[in-house]
Amino acid sequence: MDLIQRLTASFQQLETAGEGALERGLADLHTDVAAFFESLKAHALQHPEQIFAVLRRLKPILLIKNFALVTRFEDVQEVLARDDVFQVTYGPKMRVVTGGDDFFLGMPNSPEYERDVAHMRSVMRRQDVPAISAFAGETARRLVAGAGGRLDVVQELSRIVPARWIAEYFGCVPPSDRELADWGSVIFQYLFTDLNNDPAVGQAAREAAAKARAWLDACIAERKSSGQIKDDVLGRCLKLQSIGAPGMDDLSIRNNLLGLIVGAIPTTSKCCTQALDQLLDRPAELEGARAAAVAGDDALFARYVFEALRFNPNNPGVFRLAGEEYTVAKGTLRATTIPQGAMVLAATQSAMFDEQKVEAVNEFRLDRPSWVYMHWGYALHTCFGQYVNQVQIPAILKPLVACQGLQRAAGDAGTLQFAGPFPSALQVTFALQASRAPAGGTR
Repeated sequence: MDLIQRLTASFQQLETAGEGALERGLADLHTDVAAFFESLKAHALQHPEQIFAVLRRLKPILLIKNFALVTRFEDVQEVLARDDVFQVTYGPKMRVVTGGDDFFLGMPNSPEYERDVAHMRSVMRRQDVPAISAFAGETARRLVAGAGGRLDVVQELSRIVPARWIAEYFGCVPPSDRELADWGSVIFQYLFTDLNNDPAVGQAAREAAAKARAWLDACIAERKSSGQIKDDVLGRCLKLQSIGAPGMDDLSIRNNLLGLIVGAIPTTSKCCTQALDQLLDRPAELEGARAAAVAGDDALFARYVFEALRFNPNNPGVFRLAGEEYTVAKGTLRATTIPQGAMVLAATQSAMFDEQKVEAVNEFRLDRPSWVYMHWGYALHTCFGQYVNQVQIPAILKPLVACQGLQRAAGDAGTLQFAGPFPSALQVTFALQASRAPAGGTR
């Protein structure tokens, strides 16, 4: 019996209850009402689009005390584009994670921000993306092939592949794939989703960050003492250091690598798992994605993945802090003045469902223009790894989706489960002999 039925039954019993039974019934009713509202809260967190849809029509910019929720496509873009007004909120926690200095994700638009981003783009080059995709795809293929027809998508695939390409591409081998993924998840939760500043989350993040810093410090020291020259991310950083590039001392290199690693694993895993979860709910689209995977049509397969992810993206939006009073959507009927110091949620998930900009929002469509998708954010702090993720996420899923008979495992095991903000398990079964997708694919 669900909570609504229980509440109805409780009210009916109270109408005929005697004095002693009435007291007990009221206590039970109080418990049921509390459980009902907790259920509503959990449902809203898991399915925010239902709330966003109402707000887009009735109150597109919701301002309650010192919090603003922005839901329309153009308004979300406006907030994120005005980085001079709506500032990132991650700086103080980022300094806790690094043990002192900031990482560029927590910086405003500044000379230091431009310097660090330029350095890291020069060592994580866009021309490396095809090789990263190939590595991720081959690693995923081996994991799927060795799974014996049953696989936990989270623990045995989507967390493992990014951990391994980081070890290969960054040139820093972690104690284990699982430990590196755990560090990233704990720190990411502390930085971006721990809105209530839970002391337990903070403590876990401090411990994980200390271990990650020690590991990276050791990697840097070992590479420098060995004299080994390698063309990986660490090697390229040290080459910049050798020519006296500013902001490339050992500590800065470590902080930049730490920030990138934290952002790489948990988000990749979450996007892979939630996209697959959506495809599993849509047999026709899953079969279409499988056909694209088997044919090696990477561009078409990616469209299936990112349209699926639109229905349950990595996060509902990004937070910004209003550095000054500012009117969003000025000149329109929905114009709202955001006070200085207000916390603002730019709801990127809502933007992707804005009927004013996006056609047939509730349909699964493969012909959407790329600008519809705001999986990577927008403007100054667009995801640093967007070009990697655009190929890595489909590459991880492709060997699995290419398998015949892919379906959820029976019972609760086949249901997407969470630990905090991140998926913790999703078990699937498939034919032991996977359909081998062409390694390269088409573009």
